[in-house]
Amino acid sequence: MGATSSSSAASVSSAIRPTIISETITGAHILKIDRYSDTKGIGVGVSVNSEVFTVGGHQWYIQCFPEGSLLECAGWISVFLHLDHPAVNMDDDVRAKFEFYLLDKYGEPVLNYLKVIPVCTFSLVAGFPPARWGCRKFIRRKTFEWWYLTQDVLRIRCNVTVVKEASVGTSTVRPETPAVPPSLVAAHPDLQHHLGDLLASRLGADVTFMVSGELFPAHRIVLAVRSSVFKAELFGHMKEKDMAYIQIDEMDPNVFRAMLHFIYTDALPEIDDRDNVAIAQHLIVAADRYDLEKLKIICTDILLSRADATNVVTTLVLAEQHGFTALKEACFRFIECIGNRKVALMASDSFQHLRISCPALFEEVLAKLPNSPVEVQRNGWQ
Repeated sequence: MGATSSSSAASVSSAIRPTIISETITGAHILKIDRYSDTKGIGVGVSVNSEVFTVGGHQWYIQCFPEGSLLECAGWISVFLHLDHPAVNMDDDVRAKFEFYLLDKYGEPVLNYLKVIPVCTFSLVAGFPPARWGCRKFIRRKTFEWWYLTQDVLRIRCNVTVVKEASVGTSTVRPETPAVPPSLVAAHPDLQHHLGDLLASRLGADVTFMVSGELFPAHRIVLAVRSSVFKAELFGHMKEKDMAYIQIDEMDPNVFRAMLHFIYTDALPEIDDRDNVAIAQHLIVAADRYDLEKLKIICTDILLSRADATNVVTTLVLAEQHGFTALKEACFRFIECIGNRKVALMASDSFQHLRISCPALFEEVLAKLPNSPVEVQRNGWQ
């Protein structure tokens, strides 16, 4: 009985708790790997580390794995912030949030590759929490090499914000209700999942698209928020806003379906690996048509990461036709490094078709092929 009475009293009694304030200290450091090409073949799990730098009295370094930190990350560049040594007289764990930016040749951030890490706890004590946090899959190695690598240098900037807490007095807390067990706390709503369900259910759809005879119900406001082109079509002075359905020409239904899925969920649907390149080639054109910049980036990543001797010319022609300058340059860099796969490239149907359909671009490709003087190659195709 006594124990019950004591428990009941404790549940309504006031508690004296310290008042906590947080102070933040911010700093930055750039990891620069000169002669990046020398890291080829370095192996999974082998890192290149930055110099040690200080933020908030603590010593840190950036740890980069050019070929991935784990086998599951092979083909990716992994990057971590590592606590090297806490501040003097600092026995507690260190709390910090940080950002990784890929830097371009001008030292400006590539916003497509910004990774924001919320507050993490770092510790040098074996076990958990660990001494490092970061991104196992920061950027695909191929994507970086073909798209962003210049002067054989990799630059990654890390902005670090150390969070320091201090007690500045006490306050009286009188709980009115018992704490909710963690198992009863509702999960954070998954907006992308819910919007995907909305698209699939067709609930409340107020616009319909016809693509090669197939109908696609959708929601005007969602489309307008995501695409400036759809916004003009559906809410501007364009005739489409008053039509019963909108006809979409020159697009495959599967491509339109994938684009709608991205608009609602910010991700691509599951696509068979055998169709990845073909879908991405059509989808990047659709993304350009409807001003979906992030989708263009995703498609570019797919095309570059899966480029080979049999499809790179097709991607190059696509880039030429639609003015995708950066993608065209990346294809040329691939061709320049094609090595012993040159024979397969020159034997591909797309390469032979290029000679007839676009002679000027064909000449550019010949000039890029390694160990092949232009005149010799040209004479071989006359």
